[in-house]
Amino acid sequence: MSRTLERIRSGSAVYALLAGMLAGLAGCNTASETPTSAAQTAQPASGLSAGEIQHSGRPRIVVLGDSLTAGLGILADEAYPALLQRRLDEKGISCEVVNAGVSGDTTAGGLRRLDWALDGDVRILIVALGGNDALRGLPVEEMKRNLSQIITTAQRRHIAVLLAGIEAPPNFGETYTTTFRQTFGDLARQYKVAFVPFLLAGVAGMPQLNQRDGIHPTADGARIIAETIWSALEPMLGSVRTS
Repeated sequence: MSRTLERIRSGSAVYALLAGMLAGLAGCNTASETPTSAAQTAQPASGLSAGEIQHSGRPRIVVLGDSLTAGLGILADEAYPALLQRRLDEKGISCEVVNAGVSGDTTAGGLRRLDWALDGDVRILIVALGGNDALRGLPVEEMKRNLSQIITTAQRRHIAVLLAGIEAPPNFGETYTTTFRQTFGDLARQYKVAFVPFLLAGVAGMPQLNQRDGIHPTADGARIIAETIWSALEPMLGSVRTS
């Protein structure tokens, strides 16, 4: 537990140093792109590749996120959703991972595009949003409402949910950062969903695992994120019918 808290504090320190710059970066990308299969390995991922999804007919795992999910600054096959796909393939689990990450997206943006993100035979939704809400200092209650709607929409469709938490920069004050952190755990308990407390555990605050901006992971950092997500995702796969 102490090691996890240490990682969280180091991550928050990075956010504090870069909050101003990242707030600008967060608005540089639009959310007009469509999702792509994580198995596709095209150009460097700075959001989602444009174009139609090729439906494989397999059950789908959708990763709804921002630039950390999209793989900003690294190749598409280095982003953590692609690494999850590789792990599934190695284990012979016939599921398709869809990278529905859009750079600069907030929880409100994720909610707006949820319907088309859940297109197809979606069995599991991984929700990895909130970082841009924090960088913009958006109200925590607003974020909570958006995440609640995302979770309940998925659950009404009998889609299992894995919620990944993120940290807020401390420059908005201790009350904001504490409430922000607690919101993810509260939602996980309220809706009884699988939970990863900190998406960037083991990566935030580690210069060798992050790009120059100090917040977007390198390929090595993405591998650690994939392991973090996999530890929570793997127990959920038994309920996914692949026939």
